[in-house]
Amino acid sequence: MKHLLIVLVFFISTSYAQQDIPELKWKTNLEKAQKQAKKKDKPILVYFTGSDWCSPCKQLKEDFFETSRFNELSEKFILIEIDSPFRVDIISEKQMAYNKKVIAKYNEEKTFPKIITLNHKGKVLGKISGYSYLRDTKNHFDFIEKQISKFY
Repeated sequence: MKHLLIVLVFFISTSYAQQDIPELKWKTNLEKAQKQAKKKDKPILVYFTGSDWCSPCKQLKEDFFETSRFNELSEKFILIEIDSPFRVDIISEKQMAYNKKVIAKYNEEKTFPKIITLNHKGKVLGKISGYSYLRDTKNHFDFIEKQISKFY
C-alpha cells in the first residue's frame, strides 16, 4: 500500500508539473510565418528535427523545448518546426515535400537537430546545430538569448 501511495504521488506531481507549461504553438509554413513575423515585428525560430529517428532531437525537445524557461523565451519568436521523419504517417506527403524544400534552402547539410533564426525576409540571423549526449542545454539557451538581444 505504501508503494502504491508513493507511485500515485509521483504521477500526480508529474502531471501538475507538465500542466504548468503551456504547449508551444509550432507552425509548419515558413511563408505564413514570415508574414506574421513582419506584422508582429518578431524573428522566426526554425527547428529542424527528425522526430521519429533522431535521438538528440528527442532529447533536445524534452530538455530544452519542453521547459518553462524556453516557453517564456519563445514569446519573442514565431516558431516553425520542420520535421523530416522516416515514418510516412507522421506528416502528410504534401508537408514532407514542403519540408524538403525548406531543408534544401536552410539546412543544406541536413544536420539534426538544428535551430536557425530568420528575419521576416528569410535572412539567416543565427544558427546552432546538434545536441550533446551530456544533455546540457546551456549552449542552446545562450544562443536563444543572444538572438533575442540582437533583434530587440
